[in-house]
Amino acid sequence: MNSAGADATGPITGSLPRPRRRVPFWDNARYACIVLVVLGHAIQRLIYDSDVALASYLALYAFHMPAFAIISGYFSKSGSPTKVQMARVITDILLPYFIFEFVWTLTKWLVEGQADPNITKPSWTLWFLLALGIFRLVLPYLALLRWPLLWTVAISIGVGYLPNVDSTFSLSRTLGLLPFFTLGWWLREHDIIDRLRLLEVRPWWTRVIAVAVLGATAFAALHWIEVWERIDLRHWLFYEDSYADLGGEQWWAGGVRIALMLLAVLLSAAFFTLIPRGTHWWTPFGRYTMYVFLLHSFVLYPFRESGVLRDLDPTWIWLPLVTLLSVLLALALATRPVRRLFRPLVEPRPGWLFTDPQLASREGYRSDPTGSRRPR
Repeated sequence: MNSAGADATGPITGSLPRPRRRVPFWDNARYACIVLVVLGHAIQRLIYDSDVALASYLALYAFHMPAFAIISGYFSKSGSPTKVQMARVITDILLPYFIFEFVWTLTKWLVEGQADPNITKPSWTLWFLLALGIFRLVLPYLALLRWPLLWTVAISIGVGYLPNVDSTFSLSRTLGLLPFFTLGWWLREHDIIDRLRLLEVRPWWTRVIAVAVLGATAFAALHWIEVWERIDLRHWLFYEDSYADLGGEQWWAGGVRIALMLLAVLLSAAFFTLIPRGTHWWTPFGRYTMYVFLLHSFVLYPFRESGVLRDLDPTWIWLPLVTLLSVLLALALATRPVRRLFRPLVEPRPGWLFTDPQLASREGYRSDPTGSRRPR
């Protein structure tokens, strides 16, 4: 493992792995990404009554999930999976998916009086768990090919022309975002971060350019808001629906996805440029993003369904307030008491499930699907 990705454990000494130097940038980036995820879901109900909120929403969705996929890909391995790595797909992805699908079904039944259990249709945020599982399964095969990035871009573009590839098992969205995950792996595979010293050298002018890029995106999102509403840009950014369903029935509709992917890479680069490189008091929270990802939707659910976030005015008060609360929520859900309470759900370790019970636990550290490793 190269130094830029030293977010894992080193060689095993005795029975416990000896940790290498942890690079705080990656924890900072994870936490910033999960805050954007929470914020995007929190302001969703504001977008119907506020152009500023809608513009903020579009700017966020233009890159925040691609950025998360890039980080996840960066810490993924493309070699032949070991037994332990295969078991991790089950314990870190599939089991939490089934557990939280059941919890969501129970929640909807208790709150709404009805439920339609269907594990093929992920509830709210759970699509990303399935996406990570599929990403991991296909990466060793992609790594065998020449130009894997080019192939995944072609797959992402091509899937939009196929209406029969839909949200079942989150397949359309997974294939749509596959290039970003592959890009993250490619950066690590070719040691781009270290060779260019991107985590060591950050000239002031790069931050100026990053702020200008993000600022220009925010300006464009607000200035041409009517255009984005007319073309339904919001749903284009989900990478979920076919072009025909989005009104893009022309043969060149795939060009729109190409433009959006290029924009996502540009914005992700600007975003990562602004991420602090040092250790801060909030840096450790970046190790527990999966807790935030899986739990925050239950906190937001009552607000989303009750409609209390509709018709909030003025926007200049409520939007910053919701932003602040999103940051605090992301912090709260990563705290030790919350982790202890929900660890059996988020990080199940069912030894009874495997012929070798040791596959269900790893001594010395835990990991989550985004690749973050930390002491138990």
